[in-house]
Amino acid sequence: MELAYYAGEFRDINEAVIPIDERGHQFGDGVYEFIRVYKGIPFSIERHLDRLERSAKAIFIELPVSRQELKDIIHQAMEKSTLKDADIYIQVTRGIAPRNHLFPDVPAQLALTIRHPRQTPEEAYEKGISTLLLEDERWANCYIKSLNLLPNLLAKQAAASKGCKEAILVKDGYITEGSSSNVFAIKDNVLFTTPATRKILSGITRANVLECAQEQAIQIREQNMTPSFLKDADEVFITSTSVGLLPVSEIDEVELPTFRPVTVALKHAYSLRTAGTKAYQ
Repeated sequence: MELAYYAGEFRDINEAVIPIDERGHQFGDGVYEFIRVYKGIPFSIERHLDRLERSAKAIFIELPVSRQELKDIIHQAMEKSTLKDADIYIQVTRGIAPRNHLFPDVPAQLALTIRHPRQTPEEAYEKGISTLLLEDERWANCYIKSLNLLPNLLAKQAAASKGCKEAILVKDGYITEGSSSNVFAIKDNVLFTTPATRKILSGITRANVLECAQEQAIQIREQNMTPSFLKDADEVFITSTSVGLLPVSEIDEVELPTFRPVTVALKHAYSLRTAGTKAYQ
């Protein structure tokens, strides 16, 4: 059963509960997190909650519940839904107040949903996905996981209109990340990815994959990549909580090699982590 949590209560996921003066609705004034549950265990939950706290602090929102209280709510949602594999979205906004750009003196609001996990077709993992390079038009603080996702949505839709599954964003001549993913490349058995600066959202899956690479003694370089470097790479893949590790087969109609030994090895290592989630909390 899919469920929602709002204003301190579990609710039917289709129930209308957001007041018109909710600042998340009016301004996108809030932050969020997305956690994947595998076999009844929220994967990398501590890292996700660390990032939620960082994002909230960066925009001066005080979380309305303690970390332990939030974990308790998550586990209650899992118990009530009975879902063993699930997608959990957590959203925190600045609260409910008449529309005004200045911060109101009201408590922040917490919302949560638990749903059946979105499934990526197995064919995509076998063949890879096509991608489109687009100019990165987002704001300067992409390290904050904010509710303001309109540029991401427009990029993803532009890619879809060209028959592509993801947009890879470019700023000042360098790759930043995907519209909803981080980007990796392999060249001469070295793993490359964009540095975790303010220009990207440093993904939880990104962090786990980097650790998997370290465990396999794969050389890692966090450095800026040009579009031409990416198109000339031996292997390219994207990572996110929803898809895990997903190979890229095409960038702007440039076909990439189909032999992906490093990608396959890292995907296997990451899958072992999600299968044994107690070790990676």
